[in-house]
Amino acid sequence: MTMQTLVLVKPDGVRRGLTGEVIRRIEAKGYTLAQLKKLTATREMLAEHYAEHEGKPFYEPLVEFMLSGPVVAMVLEGERCIEGFRSLAGATDPTAAAPGTIRGDLGRDWGAKVQENIVHGSDSPESAAREIGIWFPA
Repeated sequence: MTMQTLVLVKPDGVRRGLTGEVIRRIEAKGYTLAQLKKLTATREMLAEHYAEHEGKPFYEPLVEFMLSGPVVAMVLEGERCIEGFRSLAGATDPTAAAPGTIRGDLGRDWGAKVQENIVHGSDSPESAAREIGIWFPA
């Protein structure tokens, strides 16, 4: 069954000129880019996107980081693309992410209050549907 997932190239990835490399890796993996746009998130979008983290110590630094510049939002399609993209992205901590992954090859710890780890990918079909609705409203 073909599924969809949301992928974001975060402000650090856009700022560093890595959007094309992220897209290259997605396309090389064989996933379809169903939708793509560059935008600057609003605090309201991020509050909805990160609702489960509200009140946690990293919440406000995370929102501030995500507001720090434009992001590139994508909807990917393909068999098992949620787990496939998460494998392609690598571990959340770029220092621990395996070589060959987006975060392992392109990310590192910059000493910031939150991990600037280049990409976000939905973690479940439910999250994907919810997040796609936030970033690509009908």
